[in-house]
Amino acid sequence: MTSKLEQLRAITTVVADTGDIEAVARLKPVDCTTNPTIVLKALGTPAFADAVKEAAAWGKKQGGQSDAVVAAVADRLAISVGAALAGLVPGRVSTEVDADLSFDTQASIAKARHIIAAYKERGIERERILIKLASTWEGIKAAEVLQSEGIDCNLTLLFSQAQAIACAEAKVFLISPFVGRILDWYKKSTGENYTAETDPGVVSVRSIYNYYKANGISTVVMGASFRNVGEIEALAGCDRLTISPALLEELDKDNGTLERKLSPDNVKAEPLQSLDEKAFRWAMNEDAMATEKLSEGIRLFAKDLVTLREMVRKELRAAAA
Repeated sequence: MTSKLEQLRAITTVVADTGDIEAVARLKPVDCTTNPTIVLKALGTPAFADAVKEAAAWGKKQGGQSDAVVAAVADRLAISVGAALAGLVPGRVSTEVDADLSFDTQASIAKARHIIAAYKERGIERERILIKLASTWEGIKAAEVLQSEGIDCNLTLLFSQAQAIACAEAKVFLISPFVGRILDWYKKSTGENYTAETDPGVVSVRSIYNYYKANGISTVVMGASFRNVGEIEALAGCDRLTISPALLEELDKDNGTLERKLSPDNVKAEPLQSLDEKAFRWAMNEDAMATEKLSEGIRLFAKDLVTLREMVRKELRAAAA
């Protein structure tokens, strides 16, 4: 019997949620996803020591205000991590627009264009990259513009049907519903324990998947933020799943039978919905979990972005000494 990981690969595109070069080389995912937390962790490993020195030396030669140089070097380092991953996977690498731009459509568009140009300078075309944006109204509107320009987007921090509907209307390439963080909120809120089948995060992704497939929506559904392999197995057959190395290893060591849970051939009819900005914001307001987890996620990514920039500042000071 083949491992559950290999069985999963046969029905779902497996994506690695990591910047760990060794893990990616060993586990051979199709795509990789990154975020400020993952980039920060990757840059602390020996694999990126030279990239940190190179970026600091580059930054030392740049003119302009200190904060702008620090931000540019941080961007360069994020691209360095993404470029290294792109050299290991056959598919896409997701790179995130700064979390502190989550409520600024025009600034998000400008940053996304900059990211694509920076990858192109390294010989990596836009077809290999997904721009990650938070699933705020402003982030979704930015993605709508970028998609019209041929820049594919990954809408992250997605916790609700309203966000999924708005992303579909914007013709977003891919969404990342956060399974584990939804579970975290409900466990804390209700004090209950959930099985894989009753897990609110699993239920949410299944609902979004059904809505998309029932209405012929091409946006890719990629479950993310898993707490255990049970959640992954409960979503076997989903378009894509982005999984941490630890859980990929666990699946690889399990030779049990993996049952397919999701299939485009087995969906229930659902009416197509449309949301304008007022309806979207009201739906989010009525969903305490989605509102709280979206805000929390943006704050956490922004905090790690600040930490990354502080690291860059220290490296620049050391390079100037």
